[in-house]
Amino acid sequence: MKQAVFLDRDGVLNKTLIREGKSYPPGSLSAFEYLPGVIEAVESLRRAGFLLIVVTNQPDVATGKQTRSVVEEIHKKVREELKVHDIKVCYHVDEDRCECRKPKPGMLLDAAKAWNIDLPHSFMVGDRWRDVEAGHAAGCRSIMVGRGYAGEKKAFPDFEVTSLLEASRVILSSSRRIEVER
Repeated sequence: MKQAVFLDRDGVLNKTLIREGKSYPPGSLSAFEYLPGVIEAVESLRRAGFLLIVVTNQPDVATGKQTRSVVEEIHKKVREELKVHDIKVCYHVDEDRCECRKPKPGMLLDAAKAWNIDLPHSFMVGDRWRDVEAGHAAGCRSIMVGRGYAGEKKAFPDFEVTSLLEASRVILSSSRRIEVER
């Protein structure tokens, strides 16, 4: 079985638009910009042997605020530049009650089955309570990249950090301890 790092997209990999304390995804490919340290973090995790899987809620497609083609253009860029192994997307809203929309673990569980992932030795990195809860529900350790969004429900991650680069260091340090314990 393989270890994975599940990565939320907006607020973890790329900058978001903040309006009145709330986070919004980029509206176009030209507005998409990686956060500082993301490329270095992803490369170090890949070199360490982790599968890198993006798991992202994109409800703006369902509500008509975003087009699926823009989301797919962004994901093509992420695949090419970051060389992630997979990208799982939920296009639903909460009212759809699907199994893939975080905080439910559906995207993580689907990826685990497809990639033979060892969930207890894997990590979910996100910037919202939904990411933390999805990680825990799937049996992963969760890392919160603190962004201080308005109206966020309290989350109880295993680790709290300020960036994906810091999260990568926590992951690499934690996985070394796991290897010693095995």
